[in-house]
Amino acid sequence: MSGRLWVLLCGSALAFALAVTALVATPSPAHAADFPTYGSGVRVRADATTASGIVATLAAGEVISVDCQKRGERITTPDGASSEWWAHVPARGGYVTVAYVDIVESQLPGVPECGSPEPPDPGGAITYDALAAMFPGEVGDRATVETGLPSLNAEMVNAGITTAPRQAAFLATLVNESRFEYNIVQAGGRTYTGRGYIQLTGDFNYSAAGQYLGIDLLGNPDLAASLDYSAPIARWYWTVARDINPLADALDMGAVDAAIGYAHDPAEDVERCDDFKAALAYLTGSVPAGINCVRPAVAGDRGPNGTQDLGPAQFAEEMDSLLRGAGR
Repeated sequence: MSGRLWVLLCGSALAFALAVTALVATPSPAHAADFPTYGSGVRVRADATTASGIVATLAAGEVISVDCQKRGERITTPDGASSEWWAHVPARGGYVTVAYVDIVESQLPGVPECGSPEPPDPGGAITYDALAAMFPGEVGDRATVETGLPSLNAEMVNAGITTAPRQAAFLATLVNESRFEYNIVQAGGRTYTGRGYIQLTGDFNYSAAGQYLGIDLLGNPDLAASLDYSAPIARWYWTVARDINPLADALDMGAVDAAIGYAHDPAEDVERCDDFKAALAYLTGSVPAGINCVRPAVAGDRGPNGTQDLGPAQFAEEMDSLLRGAGR
């Protein structure tokens, strides 16, 4: 074999190897998260609206790698799923409506908004000292709170609670529910009494949360106040059972309180809204205009447990009304 032919063959082999390597090792975008889609012929568009051009079409059930999401045109599927959020898919050069992403939430959990700062480090986003500064005299035992914070911070990121209004609403709720003690249990002796960060209450909620997390909460209700499950249950309640982030986005703390579902108490409503403002002031340096503290009548007096004992159909009606009231 001539030296020239050897060089040509080696060069061709090297070029082929580099091409294969490029195909196999193409890096994912920073902070990418993978989500399955459903349906066939789902379109990828140049922007977050059906008026934008189609840049690709997904295969049935295709998994997409998403680096951010943005609000756009609200899409409702024939199955009744609805979302105004669109997932940016860098590999396809466009956006896919979250209505066709196979998740229970209407917004992708743990995915930042396009153009927003990176989400906080889930290991240290919120500290005990930060909580004590936001809510002086209201935070629980330091050792207990600090034990639970890594899990709580991680679930806040998973829930998309990464903006100041969402964090302020979530933290203002938890300081009043549990003082940030993951293992707190409401007195009273009821089997399905309030437990954990979000004070999960009622057999319906224990059953639904357990099914979502794959555990038997009805048979083992104390798991709701355990380090392993207290924070995931709070995330489930906030995003799956209630979808509260849009209410926080609208600065509607009154609607947040109604969605949480505690029994109507005007003094409690004022306290939680004051805590919301205090958290916003700490997180942003100011309190924005347009905050609503008034709890809507749609989720008013519901007995000793507020809306927490409502069935899924009843509460879906309540949430629809709350979201419409918040302008969403």
